[in-house]
Amino acid sequence: MPAAANTAIARHRIAVLAFDRISPFHLAVPCAVFGHEQGPGPHTAAEPQFDLRVCAAEPGLLRTTAGFAVQPAYGLEALKTAQTVIVPSWRDPAEAAPPALLKALRAAHQRGAQLVGLCLGAYLLAQAGLLDGRRATTHWAYAQDFAERFPAIRVEPDVLYIDEGDVLSSAGTAAGIDACLHLLRSQYGVAAANRVARRLVVPPQRQGGQAQYIEQAVPVTARDSALAFVLDDLRATLNQPHSLDSVAARALMSRRSFSRHFRQLTGGTLGDWLLRERLALAQRLLEQEEPRSIEEVAALAGFGSAVSLRHHFGRAFGLAPTAWRRSFSAG
Repeated sequence: MPAAANTAIARHRIAVLAFDRISPFHLAVPCAVFGHEQGPGPHTAAEPQFDLRVCAAEPGLLRTTAGFAVQPAYGLEALKTAQTVIVPSWRDPAEAAPPALLKALRAAHQRGAQLVGLCLGAYLLAQAGLLDGRRATTHWAYAQDFAERFPAIRVEPDVLYIDEGDVLSSAGTAAGIDACLHLLRSQYGVAAANRVARRLVVPPQRQGGQAQYIEQAVPVTARDSALAFVLDDLRATLNQPHSLDSVAARALMSRRSFSRHFRQLTGGTLGDWLLRERLALAQRLLEQEEPRSIEEVAALAGFGSAVSLRHHFGRAFGLAPTAWRRSFSAG
């Protein structure tokens, strides 16, 4: 998405595709994140503004999978001026999209729009040839079919979303929320995405590389509840060094038992979790109105040195901390 220096003035144009037999949930996800006032709760004049248009891929009433119909006010012509085009989950992976629709998607991409395929929406981007030679994902249940039908695409079935810059694809259902919040975060910063996440009552950030699902349900135990308190304590002390041994001891567990329960609770390792939390804290510190030095941000976020912060920040976001500050700071 193009950089926006003044988010209070810019109205980013977003087109959300709708078609017959669409899932109302998948259609509603981008509307909830980017739609009018982005949901309930207090709003400020400094929040990003969007010109969101739901666009019909075919004329007439569009049936949904929930037994009611919708009739968007716009057609495919809205894709001609959209900066971002979002394709919700396609109705049937085995069905070829209408040629006019694929042509409109290619034209939008060629003039510089960012295209997003949520869940099975990745099939339409693939049919349009926009994912060839790129990494992409889709719902895990269709990942093998997707890979077999589109061998030119590097399919990663175990992630929530993949951002390739001008094209983005996401896994199934709720991962569409994660992908849309990621778009909002990358365009307008952590604070803007967190405000919308709070209104939607969802986690503000799940990294794209996080696993789509846990194959076997894990019951919540007393130890898992105790771990939640440990995580809260770690978030409050990210500036301090934490090791697997010290955190396991705090949780009154052995290393092995702690690692197993931690993975069940969070889906990853303690090291991965700490890095994500420290990066998120660094983002928030860099966006504050009162600027701190990079050395201060590194110390407060627990990276130890500015060199370490720059290394991890660049790997995670493709930007230096100073560049992030210039793009997203409140000042």
